[in-house]
Amino acid sequence: MDSLVSTGWLAAELGASDLRIVDASYFLPEHGRDASAEFAGAHIPGAVFLDLRAVADTTSPYPTMLPSADAFARAMQALGVGGGVRVVIYDASPIPTSARAWWMLRHFGLSDVAVLDGGFGKWQAEGRATDGGVAISQPARLAEVSVRSDVRTLAEMRGNLAGGVEQVLDARSAARFAGEEPETRPGVAAGHIPGAKHLHYAKLFHADGTWKTVEELRTAFDDAAVDLSRPIVTTCGSGITAAVLAFGAHLLGAETALYDGSWSEWGADPTTPKATGAAR
Repeated sequence: MDSLVSTGWLAAELGASDLRIVDASYFLPEHGRDASAEFAGAHIPGAVFLDLRAVADTTSPYPTMLPSADAFARAMQALGVGGGVRVVIYDASPIPTSARAWWMLRHFGLSDVAVLDGGFGKWQAEGRATDGGVAISQPARLAEVSVRSDVRTLAEMRGNLAGGVEQVLDARSAARFAGEEPETRPGVAAGHIPGAKHLHYAKLFHADGTWKTVEELRTAFDDAAVDLSRPIVTTCGSGITAAVLAFGAHLLGAETALYDGSWSEWGADPTTPKATGAAR
C-alpha cells in the first residue's frame, strides 16, 4: 500500500478484512468544534475514531505529546488496530491532523500506514457513502511495539544549536515564525528556534486539500533551502503540523525526526534563545 492513497482506491477496498480506517480529526480550541461528535454524525463506513487529545501524554503541560508505548498499544488494540493490518488515516480538520496520526503509528512500529489524499472533505464532495453513530470495533492484539528513534527532546534541540547537524524546519505561519504574531498559549514567547528554516505546512497542499505532486513538493522544500539529503527535524506549535512536513519529506523519500515539544515547550522556557524575523 502506498503512503498516500486516493478516495477511489479506498472506496474499492472498503470491507477488506485486513483494512482499518481511522478518523484522526482534531480541532484546536479556537475552532469551536467537537471531533467525536462530528465523527458520530458522519464518517467513512467502517472507520473508528482516534482521539489525538486522549491518546497522548495527559500528564504533560504541553498538548498532544506522545503517549507511552503501553498506552499507545492499549489504544490501538481497542480500535482494532493490530498486527498484519493495513491502516488508512483521514481527517476533517482545518489543520491536516491525519499526518500526526500517521507519524504516531509509524513511531510505534506500524509500517503499513497511509493517509487518505483530500481527507473526509474530498470523500464527501464526491458524494461517497458515509455512516453515522459510534463505531464498535473488534479488539485486536498489537503483539509488539517497536519505538523508532525519530523524536527529539528539548535537550537534544539545545545541543543542535551549535553544530546544526540537523536542519530544523518550522511548519508554522510566516508571521508566527517571524515573531510578528503573538502566540495564543499563555506564557509562550514569539519567534523561532535560532537557525531554523521555515516552510508553512499549507504550502504542501492544493486548494482542494489534496497533496501537491512530488515535483511541487520538491520545489517547496527547495524554496525553503532544505537539503533533503541531510538530517532534518521538524517543529511547529505543538507537534501537529510538524508531522505534515515529516509526511511531505517522506513522500520525497526522506525520513525526518520531530521535536514533539515544539514551540509550546521551547517558547515557554525562559532559558532558551529565541530568534525573530524571516528565515534566512
